Amino acid sequence: MERLLDVSQLEPCEPLQQTLSAVADLGEGDFLRVLHRRDPLPLYPLLEQAGFGWLTRAGSPGNYEIYIWRHTDLAAEAEVSSLTDGLC
Repeated sequence: MERLLDVSQLEPCEPLQQTLSAVADLGEGDFLRVLHRRDPLPLYPLLEQAGFGWLTRAGSPGNYEIYIWRHTDLAAEAEVSSLTDGLC
């Protein structure tokens, strides 16, 4: 099930902190879709260390969608894949 987090209007470091807090609460079958104004490069190593997979889609300038799921959660990964045309 999708959980949505819009951090596009927040000041640094709030997007990183809110995203990490939100992914910690993901249950089985859940994934987080984060709306961001930039590609959050510092986030990715932290997600990897914590056991999460992710997919980032860049839209128009200043418009990024980051899909995040637990690496072991095949149902969430499959749902993200279906929403992103099989990109993950």
